[in-house]
Amino acid sequence: MKLGEIYDLFVKKGIDADPRGRKEIEKNLKKAKEKYDKLDKKKKDEFDAEKLSNPFADTRVLFGGLKTEVKTVLVGIDMEVPEILLADRLNEKGQKIDLVIAHHPEGKALAGLGGVMNVQADIFYHYGVPINVAEGVMAGRIGEISRAVAPANHDRAVDAARILDIPFMCTHTVADNHVHTFVEKFLEKKKPETVGDVIEALKEIPEYKAAAKIGAGPKIFAGSSSKRAGRVAVTGMTGGTEGGKGIYAKMAQAGVGTIIVMHISEDHKKEAEKCHVNVVVAGHMASDSLGMNLLLDEIEKKGVKVIPTSGLIRVKR
Repeated sequence: MKLGEIYDLFVKKGIDADPRGRKEIEKNLKKAKEKYDKLDKKKKDEFDAEKLSNPFADTRVLFGGLKTEVKTVLVGIDMEVPEILLADRLNEKGQKIDLVIAHHPEGKALAGLGGVMNVQADIFYHYGVPINVAEGVMAGRIGEISRAVAPANHDRAVDAARILDIPFMCTHTVADNHVHTFVEKFLEKKKPETVGDVIEALKEIPEYKAAAKIGAGPKIFAGSSSKRAGRVAVTGMTGGTEGGKGIYAKMAQAGVGTIIVMHISEDHKKEAEKCHVNVVVAGHMASDSLGMNLLLDEIEKKGVKVIPTSGLIRVKR
């Protein structure tokens, strides 16, 4: 496959798996085009034109020509300078690496992380929180994340890839959308009665089962295994990073008893406990691996060899 074909395929698959649905995504892309058309020439030069066809600001080709032929990829959750050097070392040893794929965003994709968080409001709305309330809760958090990533050394790994002439891309929300959709559908079929049942159900998924063996699998962070799960909501799998902590009270009011997330900070955990919402942390690397695997299977079908590293638990389906 060519690099551009891999990128386009991942974006398409990310749209297909998006909780908002394709129609909503197309509406957002249309709005982006309308906004672009109204800009003056100077502003158009500064505008990220990829936003007109790719709705995920944290998924980008960071270095490399789109016509680059790709036979072998080195893929991991965090692909930074050490992993770029690993790719170069493998090339020296005769294992030709044509492309490095990171899950977590780097470069301009990291700078755009706040731009993908709006999907969380739609997820909360799906579970019964009024959209105006969901958007209100998320607004402050989106600003917080945008400010937090602003001073980062965004291009550190990208510069290493450029100097070593190794094509580099990242696939964040496009993969996380797959985690959300997969886990939500899986648990809907399982219908767990208790929080403990939720844990056992998740461990039937190979990535979580493998993570459990090293102590990084699903865990209860709020509640207990004997508590009834009530309505189970998958809320912390996509949308950039952790949302606003004011959402737990709103979710409880909407009738949600248990939420499933990749990870949770201590202040969010305390807020969930205060609202009597059970929290199951599925596991960060395992969840990211699940989403990446569902994408990587697609390029393996087309003959691309995948070499996993940096926390990626590779499972083929």
